[in-house]
Amino acid sequence: MERLLTVSGLTTEFRTERGIVKAVNNVSYHVDEGEIIGLVGESGCGKSVSQLSVMQLVPNPPGKIVAGSAEFEGEDILKHARNSREMCAIRGGKISMVFQEPMTSLNPAMTIGRQMSEVMIEHLGIDRKEARERSIDMLRQVGIPDPSKRIDDYPHQLSGGMRQRVMVGMAMLCHPKLIIADEATTALDATIQAQLLELLYEMVNKYHTALVMVTHNLGIVARYAHRINVMYAGRIVESGTVREIWANPLHPYTEGLLSCVPKLGERLVPIKGMPPSLINRPATCPFLPRCRRRTKRCFTAPAHELEHVEGEHYVTCPSKLGGGEK
Repeated sequence: MERLLTVSGLTTEFRTERGIVKAVNNVSYHVDEGEIIGLVGESGCGKSVSQLSVMQLVPNPPGKIVAGSAEFEGEDILKHARNSREMCAIRGGKISMVFQEPMTSLNPAMTIGRQMSEVMIEHLGIDRKEARERSIDMLRQVGIPDPSKRIDDYPHQLSGGMRQRVMVGMAMLCHPKLIIADEATTALDATIQAQLLELLYEMVNKYHTALVMVTHNLGIVARYAHRINVMYAGRIVESGTVREIWANPLHPYTEGLLSCVPKLGERLVPIKGMPPSLINRPATCPFLPRCRRRTKRCFTAPAHELEHVEGEHYVTCPSKLGGGEK
């Protein structure tokens, strides 16, 4: 597969009254054409900010991308000004994003049809009549009943699940090369979540679109993703194929996330403690205070960079390092 997106050394900071928050700290990963990637971690670990940084949607101030690159189809898109013609053409046209809460993404004062049509008029240059016809067809594809009538509804007239289906449809209108689904099903109940995930999976396969699934649920990405990146405290701590990470999790944080996946007849094992402050990040492993495998060496050794284990498996804390002196 051809390389579609390569993110290298991405670092994003937020200036606050208490200090500088390093929300994303030297993050590197890649996405191939037609590939589904899972980006998992607790709330506040930097997974959403990393994707907003690629799209240049981080509010400035207080946020700022201070380092790194994001090569999309061989071009570093972070070199474009956030509101430049080039970046606006990429957002929505080549890279689309499905946000967690559609009511904050959809304009409550505009009909669904108008919002969908404007996307195609802007990026595809078609007229309003054709844009409306394509919008109705897309609503039909994403499972909206009676789309020729619902296209004139306002967002508040649709249920949460239907609004999210509209967001998926809007993301697919211009047949982008990459879709970023940022906690796209978190606000929905379990049955609607399953329907939306299956819909998203069918759509990206139909149009051969790459997908980055941002979520805290490893169980979701295990079903749909090819590879997983596990984030903690603003950095990727483990990366590999679903099979490699599910069969042999090496980082204790990954083990903790897997223990939180509900299993019939088994008790959930929570990860004790709280994530560290991203203002005064410790020089040692940020997971150290919560780690059950920590050794004396962990209290003095600097935080590791990702190290290759085998295949496509990388980790910042290889299991071989956990067998030292207690």
